[in-house]
Amino acid sequence: MHSLPHDHTGARIKRLRLERHLTQRALSDLSQVPYGTLTKIEQGVTAATPYVIAALARAMRVEVATVTGQPYTTELRADQLDILIRPIRQALDVYDLGADPDISPRAGQLLADDAETLLIAVRAGEIKQVAAQLPGLLLEATTAAHAAPGRERWLLLASLYRTAYDVASKLGYYDLATLSLARMDWAAERGSDAVFGGMYRYMRALTYLRDGEYRTGERLVRLGLSTLGQAEPSREREVVTGQLHLGAAVMAGRSKDRSRADGHLDEAERIAAGTGEAVETHWLAFGPTNVAVHRVSVLAELDEYGQAAQTGRGVNIPKDWPKSRRSHHYAELARAQMWTGDLDGSFQNLLRARKTAPQQARYHQTVRETYAGLEAARRQLPDSFLSYGSWLGV
Repeated sequence: MHSLPHDHTGARIKRLRLERHLTQRALSDLSQVPYGTLTKIEQGVTAATPYVIAALARAMRVEVATVTGQPYTTELRADQLDILIRPIRQALDVYDLGADPDISPRAGQLLADDAETLLIAVRAGEIKQVAAQLPGLLLEATTAAHAAPGRERWLLLASLYRTAYDVASKLGYYDLATLSLARMDWAAERGSDAVFGGMYRYMRALTYLRDGEYRTGERLVRLGLSTLGQAEPSREREVVTGQLHLGAAVMAGRSKDRSRADGHLDEAERIAAGTGEAVETHWLAFGPTNVAVHRVSVLAELDEYGQAAQTGRGVNIPKDWPKSRRSHHYAELARAQMWTGDLDGSFQNLLRARKTAPQQARYHQTVRETYAGLEAARRQLPDSFLSYGSWLGV
């Protein structure tokens, strides 16, 4: 068998546990993760689910990223992506310094067109391209907003901060993602836009979902829905409202509350019936397809992997759906199939996730944890499987 990497998630959990002088039994009691599950995860025999990772991170009082090993610095360096992070961070840091006298911003429509191009590129999985272009555009838009303040310019800047969040979160720089959201909220407030305010709270809730802080995430969802209630009725408002319900459904699923998850999914489905496919509205990809793929995610979070795999195979994804969302769905389906024992089907979906959006899949936690689970379960590994592991960097 091709051996698991020395620093796989289970190994990191064991190292963190020993650093805190905890026995496996003590960590099991603190986290409420079954003892047998914990021992198998540490041995690399069983993959760790997002719920378990978050529970163990809380119990050991560390960040989830510390447990998962993100960001994956070796691979980022090999792809020359790590050098693109600092310029983004620097562009975020000068948000309140006013107009830069050395920058002459272009006309607002040209900036808006470039910002829209980056939003589209992120959803096409072109993370490196966006990361390279974003800092300069951020600095230009920051100067434009300060030099001639106005609603459209502040909202343009908020949109670019949202793109910074997208890049940072996809590459595993969660501290930078959180900072980007704070800047997005700052700019959206100056643009006085309730819909942007609701979208900000949706994205912020996702950060708490990742960290396993479900109660705080749910509070943010309620606040987001309340904020959207202040906006004028529109398709845009409905789309963001529906997306908030989808985020809340995954949150409820991960906290093992089936009833509340179903309630949010049903409400999102009702809204989607009215909006139709609204892929381009804030590029949230909201609509009936997104509701369908979120049902698969929720079932997986509820540990109903058989139903998740069956439901996922029946989802018809439009050809023009964003590659980033399509790749994420394949990763979720692969995870569900792994847990049902359909190892070949699971690996085929990992291949689809890579083919659809390779830059995203390479740094996707679900892809990596699923690959590790497949590697532990398979006794004979084809060359294509080993090649995939080399591509991931494991």
